[in-house]
Amino acid sequence: MERIEADLLIPGRGDPIRDATLLLDHDRIAYAGPAADAPPVERWPDATVTRAATVLPGLWDAHTHLLGLHTLDFSQLFSTDAAVRAARCTHSLRAALDAGVTSVREVGGLGVHLARVVDEGLIEGPAIYGAGSVISTTGGHGDVHAMPLPWVADYAHQGGEIRLADGPAECAKAVREQLRRNAKVIKICASGGVLSEIDDPIHQQFTAAELRAIVEVAGLADRIVAAHCHGKPGMMAAIEAGVRTIEHGTYLDDEVCAAMRETGTILVTTRTLVREMVESAAAPPYAMKKLELMADLHAEAMARAHAAGVRLVAGTDLATSTGGGSWGRNGRELPLLEEIGMTPLQAIEAATAAAPETLGPQAPRSGRLAEGYDADVIMVDGDPLVDLKLLADPTRILGVWRGGRRVKY
Repeated sequence: MERIEADLLIPGRGDPIRDATLLLDHDRIAYAGPAADAPPVERWPDATVTRAATVLPGLWDAHTHLLGLHTLDFSQLFSTDAAVRAARCTHSLRAALDAGVTSVREVGGLGVHLARVVDEGLIEGPAIYGAGSVISTTGGHGDVHAMPLPWVADYAHQGGEIRLADGPAECAKAVREQLRRNAKVIKICASGGVLSEIDDPIHQQFTAAELRAIVEVAGLADRIVAAHCHGKPGMMAAIEAGVRTIEHGTYLDDEVCAAMRETGTILVTTRTLVREMVESAAAPPYAMKKLELMADLHAEAMARAHAAGVRLVAGTDLATSTGGGSWGRNGRELPLLEEIGMTPLQAIEAATAAAPETLGPQAPRSGRLAEGYDADVIMVDGDPLVDLKLLADPTRILGVWRGGRRVKY
């Protein structure tokens, strides 16, 4: 039993509580509320007692990639052994914990494998809800254009992070392959992207029939579909087909926002990688050319969606083990959400209570400090409602509990 006495408790959803107590009973929260109403200390005399300035739920990052690369040049996937990359990812997972991240939705990478090792307790890390391979059309954003096509196709069939699929039947089979790997979410590339060489970010890539097949097969297994999408045509087609989340959303407009509100589609923000690539010029030259055209538009799109009442969830798109765009910077997404018009409380909800919704039926009871929820908690040395940048600085996060066990002191 852990007892945390806090000057401020931010529950993830709902009003903050001053002079609060949080009780952790193994891997579940037993009480979260005013200290005056908390069970007396005598009830659990052996409980560990901790004093905190602020406690809040462990952060979620709803858009990450565990690739184990030192670069955003994805042709390196073909020349770096998967065992080496997986070992590098253990460093990334530790960095995420130190940054206060206790759960990640990993939308293409080694997450389906690393989740098992984390669950076994053999490596420290956040809870991982992995997608397995990203499903892409041939020549689409998930394809690696610089490599021979047979290599990319073979890489997919060897269980790599990319799965090319064309036509409804092949798309359905690609989804089933990820389900066979126990993917908790299905990730597709519904438009072109930035970190791919030839495709245009505006262009739609899957046909309506392909999208419907993907969503139908995923839904049969209670999985939702996350759609990488920058351009409006792909967003509208994906929303109509029934995807649950749009990732990035750079070229959305009022019509897209209205469709997302009507269907309850969630927008995952990914401001961090956009900002990091601009600041560090860490992407390949072909990607930087696209980024120069899109970076400001992406910020404007997030602000437009928020103002229009679209549900936003925090995701960073961090993917590398070192350098620009690397794990450990995950908390930066929150002050970037403040820049697009969110209040600190709204940004915290986007990175906590709202985030499990991006998993649909696979969502755990996580992201809130409330009785019965996962005992994932962080403790910071100030008030993030006054200065949200506290959550972007791992040195200000003084304690992290994952499943009721303290993993950062």
